[in-house]
Amino acid sequence: MIKRLQWAANLSLISLIILCLAWETVLAPLKPSGSLLMLKTLPLLLPLRGILHGKRYTYQWACMFILIYFTEGAVRAWSDNGLSARLAVLEVVFSLIFFISAIYYAKLTRKPYAK
Repeated sequence: MIKRLQWAANLSLISLIILCLAWETVLAPLKPSGSLLMLKTLPLLLPLRGILHGKRYTYQWACMFILIYFTEGAVRAWSDNGLSARLAVLEVVFSLIFFISAIYYAKLTRKPYAK
């Protein structure tokens, strides 16, 4: 179960990084030549190493951090049209998968309390 959660978190985070970068540079940028919104991908790189190595602390703070991307995806899914709205729905899906798997990974890997 823990390995599945780790794989789900790894895959969803990497997918979110690729989606955000492709979305703002090639697929549906705000400007035809690309926009500086592609820089929103950079903060996603901060937890990547810890997530890939199964660091529990990284899972703990990254699950709160990812909610920013969930919120952005929800707002843009509601307000954008066409391809951009569909990409925003994907952003919501990837961020939810990451959030749920990170929460459960952190819960299942905690050390038992000593009494």
